[in-house]
Amino acid sequence: MTADAVVAGLLAGYGIAIPVGAVGAHLVAVAARSPWRTGAGAALGVATADGLYALLAVLGGTALVPLLAPVATPLRLGSALVLVALATHSARSAVRAYRSGTAPGRALRAAPRRAFLAFLGITVLNPLTVLYFTALVLGGRPATGPAEATAFVLAAFAASASWQLLLAGTGTLLGRAVTGPRGRLATALASSALIVALAVGVVV
Repeated sequence: MTADAVVAGLLAGYGIAIPVGAVGAHLVAVAARSPWRTGAGAALGVATADGLYALLAVLGGTALVPLLAPVATPLRLGSALVLVALATHSARSAVRAYRSGTAPGRALRAAPRRAFLAFLGITVLNPLTVLYFTALVLGGRPATGPAEATAFVLAAFAASASWQLLLAGTGTLLGRAVTGPRGRLATALASSALIVALAVGVVV
């Protein structure tokens, strides 16, 4: 049963992580303008939120669904607004850096903890994550006891973390490949536009 819970957790974690939405796009953009540690911190923030929601689903999924339903739309709207604000700030910082001749995103170089907390907060604002895990838990019954529940949650976290770290690594490689001022500006503006489009899609 524990092995079944691990497999279920891995599938659940990858299932929620692999579809790259606005948060994933923002993660790649931040990693492209920052050292690996900052991108990794952001990636672990997303994975931690997924792990917490998996835990909540295992502990009280049935009770959480009616509680979250009335606030699902406001939370989605709040998440979209935060992402749009972050994209706008990123674009403005990139333009200022280009005009001044400095590297965009330099302020993020020493902030892996801040990146972790920021991405944890953004991901926690999405109630669909806990509803997703709840549907899996109630439908598939991967956790029938404490050991199975623990295995499911840890496996879901590990799956999400591995994918988010892959996204962060991709962003870091992109940042190293695009070293010119114009290339960095174009990349920052393109990622900001993509984040805004994906954030709007969350509430439309």
